[in-house]
Amino acid sequence: MTGEQPTSDRIMRLITGYWATGILGTAASLSLFTHIEDAPATAEDLADRAGISPRGAQALLDGLVGMGLVEVDGGRYRNTAEASAFLVEGKPTCLSGFAKVKMGHMGSLARLPDVVRAGGPVTDAVVEVADNPHWEDLIQALAAQSVPVATIAAEKLRIAEAGEISIFDIGGGSGVYSAVWLGLNPAARATQLDWAPINDIARRLLAERGVADRVTHLDGDFHTTDFGASHYDYAVYSNIAHQEGPEDNVAIFAKVRSALRPGGTLVVSDYVVDDDRSGPAYPLTFAGEMLLKSRHGSTWRRADYLAWLTKAGFEEVTFQTTPSPATLVFAR
Repeated sequence: MTGEQPTSDRIMRLITGYWATGILGTAASLSLFTHIEDAPATAEDLADRAGISPRGAQALLDGLVGMGLVEVDGGRYRNTAEASAFLVEGKPTCLSGFAKVKMGHMGSLARLPDVVRAGGPVTDAVVEVADNPHWEDLIQALAAQSVPVATIAAEKLRIAEAGEISIFDIGGGSGVYSAVWLGLNPAARATQLDWAPINDIARRLLAERGVADRVTHLDGDFHTTDFGASHYDYAVYSNIAHQEGPEDNVAIFAKVRSALRPGGTLVVSDYVVDDDRSGPAYPLTFAGEMLLKSRHGSTWRRADYLAWLTKAGFEEVTFQTTPSPATLVFAR
């Protein structure tokens, strides 16, 4: 037998993976990355800036160094390039809000064995209900993930040069696609369909981005709301398909096809897995989240999207990976 013998190091890190969630979520809740970004700091400096104990600061910094998010040199700590790009508050791609949200989810994982046995949620703790107070934090946290993906989609479709276009964002959440696309194209207009409490959040966020006057909001459920006929040049279905089952996705895609003008394009953004379900790692792992929190969702294969979109009447379907875990699907 050749080669190195396996060690338990990676298994131990996986078993204790919740340590990373807790450390990162706590650091985000205390704005540690923002404090460090201002200037490299000793543990004592950081404790003063964040209003925490020196012992607590040192424990968090040790963990963050171990996770590769903070570097130490001569007793002073600074953010890595990765942390600076994605964990400093005020940046449009900041994921600190998402880190805080996920720290709050750790307890729900204790239900996973029962959920696996049952094949779905064993409590009423599913997220796809209109009056879930969880949306306020989750929607804003997810927006940061979508900004770079929405920008890549806009570049692919040349949204900035498209002139007077009409965009339909289905289950648009924070309105991030409208914010990015309308920011690039001052002649564009958008319509967002979502539950009323979510649209209220989107109105506020879009006003902050200065594009609220070009967005119309339709309050309703996209399963039952009529999309109309030949109204839109582009439709967006972002981070929705994974919480829907095959039949609902096909039905929604068919309604979108009718709502698009001739030559119109549907943009789907989701965590898409390879046809043999061998990768990528993040979408594969995300399947457990959907089992835990959705009634019919999963992470779907490229072959699934191709079959569904073809059945719905689309003739051209292409896929584009992104630097994030999301894959873009374009259907015409």
